[in-house]
Amino acid sequence: MAAFEEQEYNKPFSFRTWAKMLPFFKPYRKYFAITLGLNIVLAGIDVIVPLFQSYAIDRFITRDTLQGLGVFAAVYAAVIVAQTCSVYWSVRAATIIEMNVGKDLKWAQFTHLQTLSFSYYNTTPVGYIHARVMSDTLRIATMVAWGLVDMFWAFLYVVSVFGIMFMLNARLALILLVIVPCIAVLTVYFQNKILHWNRKVRKINSQITSAYNEGITGVRTSKSMGIEKDNEEAFFRRTADMQRAAGRSAKLNAIYIPTILLFSSVAAAIVLAQGGYMVKEDIMRLGTLSVFISYAVIIFEPIQQLARLLAELISCQANIERVMDLLEQEPNVVDTKEVVERYGDTFHPKKENWEKIKGDIVFEDVSFMYPDGKEYVLEHFNLHVPAGMNVAIVGETGAGKSTLVNLIPRFYDVTEGKIMIDGTDIRDITQHELREKLGYVPQKGVLFSGTIKSNILYGNKDGTEEEMLEAAQVAQASGFIEEKPEGYESHIAQGGSNVSGGQKQRLSIARAIARHPDVFIFDDSFSALDYKTDRILRRALDQECSDITRIIVAQRIGTIREADRIIVLNEGRIAGIGRHEELMKNCEVYQQIALSQLSQEELA
Repeated sequence: MAAFEEQEYNKPFSFRTWAKMLPFFKPYRKYFAITLGLNIVLAGIDVIVPLFQSYAIDRFITRDTLQGLGVFAAVYAAVIVAQTCSVYWSVRAATIIEMNVGKDLKWAQFTHLQTLSFSYYNTTPVGYIHARVMSDTLRIATMVAWGLVDMFWAFLYVVSVFGIMFMLNARLALILLVIVPCIAVLTVYFQNKILHWNRKVRKINSQITSAYNEGITGVRTSKSMGIEKDNEEAFFRRTADMQRAAGRSAKLNAIYIPTILLFSSVAAAIVLAQGGYMVKEDIMRLGTLSVFISYAVIIFEPIQQLARLLAELISCQANIERVMDLLEQEPNVVDTKEVVERYGDTFHPKKENWEKIKGDIVFEDVSFMYPDGKEYVLEHFNLHVPAGMNVAIVGETGAGKSTLVNLIPRFYDVTEGKIMIDGTDIRDITQHELREKLGYVPQKGVLFSGTIKSNILYGNKDGTEEEMLEAAQVAQASGFIEEKPEGYESHIAQGGSNVSGGQKQRLSIARAIARHPDVFIFDDSFSALDYKTDRILRRALDQECSDITRIIVAQRIGTIREADRIIVLNEGRIAGIGRHEELMKNCEVYQQIALSQLSQEELA
């Protein structure tokens, strides 16, 4: 498999990209309207507050009187109360938007991930998926809830302030207006540079998340091979790269912020000097000068904020592209519209239309190549497995055994030819229906956090206590389960790390049995069992599931020698079919495999 390389997301701003988010925003349009409306109110209040200061100076201080102060104080207090209430309700609405948009995006991605084919997970690191669902989603929700609203406020505030300044004194307003382009140019220059390094930080962070995930999930392999030092060095290199990128961003900010503060101070000084002269010459009132000084000190902050948020808005587009890239991934295995209409889909099954299957399986001229492969694994393959038969598949590593059985549940679709169950092409059955009728047990049985009971009944939530006990007994798991202090309520750690490989396989087999499938597929699912347990388990399956089709993939001859029919694979083709005794006489490939094992098995 080719190494995974994350796509670069640095396209220019596009309304079309943002429009893809509208379905996620639409349910909360009421809260968008509330927060935008309240920010209009807040911008208006923020603009007029300095005018109260001007009125107080000209009405009370310069005239040396307190007449009308009570009314002034009451109005001012009412404005402050209105501002406080507006902030509260605006923050509340924005928080609702952030939480719900984030939730909906996570839900949509997780649901879509359930529909994607195995090939997507084979080629996409878990850390990459995790970063899309968690980090990118959080940033989009935050930008939408707070960034866009803050941009709206900043724009209204700047426009309103300059409008009032021109009304009060066009000359001083022009002085401030001349400095604005300098601030804007500096902001655009620095924000583009900062944005470049922040993108690098986020990309490296995605790689670190992936490496961290692999380091934890693969900790047993790392420790067994003694490569902790190599992992540490590789992880250190990634974090060092992230530190350097973040450091460059911090240095640019360290230059940018003082530079803007310098321009702001110069602007305030010019206004103070020119305005002071105008007050002295009685051209302007002192209260008006105080308004200009207030605006001169404050006006550049929303301008910076506007530029910064615009840069972040452009940067956030990359997060949207990553999320939409996941949501727009098409599964390789899909059900036709006609099939879905009749039988339903994974989330809306129409079980009343499902039919019980007998388990007669036919491979008809099947050829298969993996989606990311270049050579056929199976080519013009034909096979008939009669219903109720116990069939074993054996072959050297790479012969195509797992590929063969993975095609039956439609983990992949055949490239050419067709597979039929009871005479029906499996593509004319929904994936959900097909897989619910199959008891598939992989070699590496996966257990989930919870109890032994919840794991056995994982695929049969309505299963009874009796069904669980029976499944555990057939799978030869009841012995070690009952030895545990808490029995079936014993805790299973994530991934089943607190049980042995053999116990994990037996619990996986019990889980398949508890589902009462119409066909069993065991993909080397007995490999971790000792010979005695292996034989007892297979005999129990023969007794309990004698009328159910069973397909067993195995490397070990002892596991399959009693099968009704053994299929020998060699480089994707059938090298022999028959019982053990027949193949020992007539199939050279089988003889080679058997002779390398039988002496050890017989001794055991």
